[in-house]
Amino acid sequence: MSVSLRDEVRGAKLGDHRLTIRLGKVIESLGAKPNMSVPAATHGRAEMEAAYRFFDNDKVSPERILKPHIEATRERVSQAEVALLVQDTTDLDLTRPKQQVRGAGPLEYHTRLGAFFHPLVAFNEHGLPLGIAWQKCWTRSKIKKMTTNEKGRWVRKTPIEEKETYRWIEGLRAAREVADTCPQTICVCIADSEADVYELYCEPRTTSSGEVHLLVRACKKRITVDTEVTWLEAARATKCLYQCSVNVSGRTTKRPTNKRKRHESREARLAELEVRATTVTVRPPYRAGRNRKLSDVTLNLVLAEESNPPNGVAPIQWLLATTLPIEEVQQVRQIIAYYCIRWQIEIYFRTLKSGCRIEDRQLETLERILNCLAVYAIIAWKVMYLSRLGSECPELSCELIFEPSEWKSVWMTIRKANPPSTPPPLNEMIRMIASLGGYVIRQSTRPGTQTLWFGLQRVYDLSTAWQTFGPD
Repeated sequence: MSVSLRDEVRGAKLGDHRLTIRLGKVIESLGAKPNMSVPAATHGRAEMEAAYRFFDNDKVSPERILKPHIEATRERVSQAEVALLVQDTTDLDLTRPKQQVRGAGPLEYHTRLGAFFHPLVAFNEHGLPLGIAWQKCWTRSKIKKMTTNEKGRWVRKTPIEEKETYRWIEGLRAAREVADTCPQTICVCIADSEADVYELYCEPRTTSSGEVHLLVRACKKRITVDTEVTWLEAARATKCLYQCSVNVSGRTTKRPTNKRKRHESREARLAELEVRATTVTVRPPYRAGRNRKLSDVTLNLVLAEESNPPNGVAPIQWLLATTLPIEEVQQVRQIIAYYCIRWQIEIYFRTLKSGCRIEDRQLETLERILNCLAVYAIIAWKVMYLSRLGSECPELSCELIFEPSEWKSVWMTIRKANPPSTPPPLNEMIRMIASLGGYVIRQSTRPGTQTLWFGLQRVYDLSTAWQTFGPD
């Protein structure tokens, strides 16, 4: 590819110039066949062993691998009018049937081992992924079983810095650094309901050149200072600004033991939502210990709630706490549109796990897997980037992304005709590549990441044949 994965790691400082060169070769080989194993993606035994040695090298770390990509991400953010910095957590299940990965810790219970990955991924306001702006990985040493009362006391007494929830504050601080280096861009840090932590709202958001806005889906029952009701009740008490209809997709719960309403099975339906907005000042929760007294916080709320849900079905409800303005209806609509982009990070995790198969990599230690994860984190972003770029910039020449041997071989394979003298538009080429992975070309749809990552592997093989045997 003309815009290559090698560019995303160029200049990585690994303490040895040869390691930097090796990183470029490794990421290009694995990126060409993201769904394949390391032996299948590399060229021969020598390259395979070199890749495994690279992941095992003491000078290599996820931070060093990702640093040039993070810098490139900030450059792309600086060119955007709005940057949505989405943070979320996914677990990496590294449980093995026999020999376990050294260094892996328990996930939700001790028989399931792995690690946690928490990235801050940047998107523009249309959902085009701009790259990884920050990331954190960790493992648990043990899981302590506690009753509800014991857990409540532990939450109140334990400093936020000693909890896993501190990652949300670290993510906001990383977003603040991005906003500081990109003063011309409106930066919004977005998170799901797990980030509904009061200390997050108290965290400073201003920078030397501006500020970073906050947008979090609320889930806690926080009490307002003025009306002494919950902030959900305060939002419900305001007038409806507008109504809208949304298509609710059906789902089947993955774990029958999960009783949370947001994870229960449901049928697809068309839901009618009422949207309201208000400003509230909420009372801080109690925190034991000195110097842990929190102050009141004033936030804007946007409530999108289903007015008449079917009997026995939990209503669709989004209560969004934000620092973005809500004076006009269009601003409220924009806030909901921004939060909808948050779902793109779930697609990113799916691309990383199913497309790049990071959990299936046969590496014996956690350190090697985390180095491998850093490489595939960039590859997963690139797959998503190509998938969205085709629809965002449809008339862009495909030769700005793909080499002539790539797009010409695909054209002849799909169209059964000689390639045109002028490179076709990028959107047309992306659709053809995705069709190699199972996408059915329709004007009303666009290809997803799964068909694209399968198609890209076919592109690599077709391009190799083109270069080896020639167009004739």
